[in-house]
Amino acid sequence: MTDSSNASDQPVIVIGAGIVGVATAIWLQRAGRQSIIIDRAGPAGGTSYGNAGVLASASVVPVTVPGLISKAPGMLLDRDQPLFLNWSYLPRMLPWLGRYLAHCKPEKVARIATALTPILGNSLRDHQALASGTGAERWINEEPYVYVYRDRAHFESDRFGWDTRRAHGFDWTEYEGAAFRDFDAVFGDELGFACAVGDHGRISDPGAYVKHMASHFEANGGKIIKADVDDVIRENGHVSGVRAGGESIIGSAVVLATGAWSAKLLKRLGRNIPLEAERGYHIELYEPSVVPRAPSMIASGKFVMTPMDGRLRIAGMVEFGGLVAGANKAPIELLKRQIHNVIPGLKWGETREWLGHRPAPVDSIPVIGEVPELQGLYVGFGHQHVGLTGGPKTGQLLAQLIAGGKPDIDLAPYSIDRF
Repeated sequence: MTDSSNASDQPVIVIGAGIVGVATAIWLQRAGRQSIIIDRAGPAGGTSYGNAGVLASASVVPVTVPGLISKAPGMLLDRDQPLFLNWSYLPRMLPWLGRYLAHCKPEKVARIATALTPILGNSLRDHQALASGTGAERWINEEPYVYVYRDRAHFESDRFGWDTRRAHGFDWTEYEGAAFRDFDAVFGDELGFACAVGDHGRISDPGAYVKHMASHFEANGGKIIKADVDDVIRENGHVSGVRAGGESIIGSAVVLATGAWSAKLLKRLGRNIPLEAERGYHIELYEPSVVPRAPSMIASGKFVMTPMDGRLRIAGMVEFGGLVAGANKAPIELLKRQIHNVIPGLKWGETREWLGHRPAPVDSIPVIGEVPELQGLYVGFGHQHVGLTGGPKTGQLLAQLIAGGKPDIDLAPYSIDRF
C-alpha cells in the first residue's frame, strides 16, 4: 500500500497486465511516474499470450462488413465455416448483437477504419519504440503480412475490404500462380494468389515478449501485484485507489485495461458498456517440418498461420459464448481439418490448444481515455482481435494523458461517452 499526502507522489494503478497495461506502465515509467500493475493472472496471462502474434496494421476492416447479415446464418450452420455460437447464450447477447450488426454498412465501416488507423497503422514502429532498451526487441520481426486466397476471383470477392485499406494509406504486392509459388512454396495447389502488405511485423513469442517487458518494468522500480481487483475507490467524483486482494491500494489515478473483463468492473461504477467476449482459439504445432515465410491469413478459413519460436501457431475463429463457458471442440477441430489442405505434407510433434477472449464493443472501436464523471479513472480496452497490434499506441496515449501531455491524435472517436 502506498500512502502520501501529495497525490502526484502516489503511483498510478494499472489494472491488467496484458500488452495495453504493460505498455501504459512502461510509458508512465519513462515519463517519471511511478505505477503499480495489478492482475489476477500476472503478465500475459490471457489474450496477450495467445494471440496470432501479428502486428497487423492493415487490419482496420472490421468483421461487420456489408453482406455479413445475409451470410451469418449459413456460416453458423456449416461446420466448415469459422463462425460459432453457443446457442444457449444467444438470448443474453441479443441486445448487443443487434447493435453490432447495425454497423454492417459502408459508411459505418469507413468510420471504424478511420478510427482504427491511428491506433494500428504504425504498429511495427510503436512496438519497436515500446520495446527499445528492454531486451524484448529480440521477439520483434519486421515481415509482411500475407493474405492468401484460392485465386484472383476469390481475392476480388474481398474487394470492399481492400478498397477500404487503400483508402487509409495501405498498399500491397500481389503474387499469382508461379509468382506466388516463388514467393512461398509451402502452400498447396488450392491456394494460388496472395497479397503481401509491407511495413508489418511478427512477435515470435507474444507471451514471453510481454513478460519480458513486465520484468523490465519491475527491474526499474515498478511493482506488479497478482490479485483480483474488487472495486475502485472513489470520493466526490475522484478515484483514489482500488481494493484488491483484501487491501486498499492508494493511487493518484487508475487505468482499467482488462480486455473482455473491463465491462464487469465498469458496471459497478455505473457504466454499462456494450461489450461482448469474442472467443478465439489457437493450436500450436511444435517442431513443424515447414512453416510459411511470414505470418499468413488464410482468407477462406479466416485464420492466421504464424511462425513462432520452435512452433507454428494457427489462430483464429470467431465464437460468441461469453466469458464463463469452457472451450468448444468444434473450432479446434476445424483448424485441424484445414491444416493439410493449406500445407500438404506438414508434419509436427506435439500439439497444444488454447482459448482466449477478445473484447468486442458494438462498434469495433477501442475505448480509450478518461471517464468524465470519475476524474482519474482511465480506460484502454476493446481492441477485438487487434489488441497486440494496437496495445503500444494505446498505452502511450494513456500515459500521455495521465502525465499531463497532449496526445498526438484526437481521442474523440474512442470516448466512453459515445455509447
